[in-house]
Amino acid sequence: MIRYNLRCHRGHSFESWFQNSSAYDSQVKRKLVTCAVCGSTKVEKAIMAPQIAGSKKRGGPVPADSSMPATMAQERELRAELRELHDHLVKNADNVGTRFPKEARKMHYGDIEHRPIYGEASPEEAKSLIEEGVEVGSLPVLPDDRN
Repeated sequence: MIRYNLRCHRGHSFESWFQNSSAYDSQVKRKLVTCAVCGSTKVEKAIMAPQIAGSKKRGGPVPADSSMPATMAQERELRAELRELHDHLVKNADNVGTRFPKEARKMHYGDIEHRPIYGEASPEEAKSLIEEGVEVGSLPVLPDDRN
């Protein structure tokens, strides 16, 4: 996962997480990245200061309390919110696996009743669905989902 500081053409600053830099580029190109304040799709990366991990000499792990630097606390809070959103979606929707594009199209065209679903689609399949006007989104992939 990579976090970018972003800014819209109106000057609003916000952060967003992406699976990698090419995911960011792809989503911006498809106008899927929007300003968190005004909804503008004219978004670009803002200048970011690199985060450098401290040495282990400083006393071990960082405590999860208010003495933690703000950015680390915000990151932990964001991850918790993403986890909560992910868990809510998974709990309240049907996993249709690789049938996702087919099921989403059936619902879009009225062949079956609408219901919340999630599953798998290649980037090409997702792009095709979006071009057809089928409303789709991506579930956040969290680092601990890969471990």
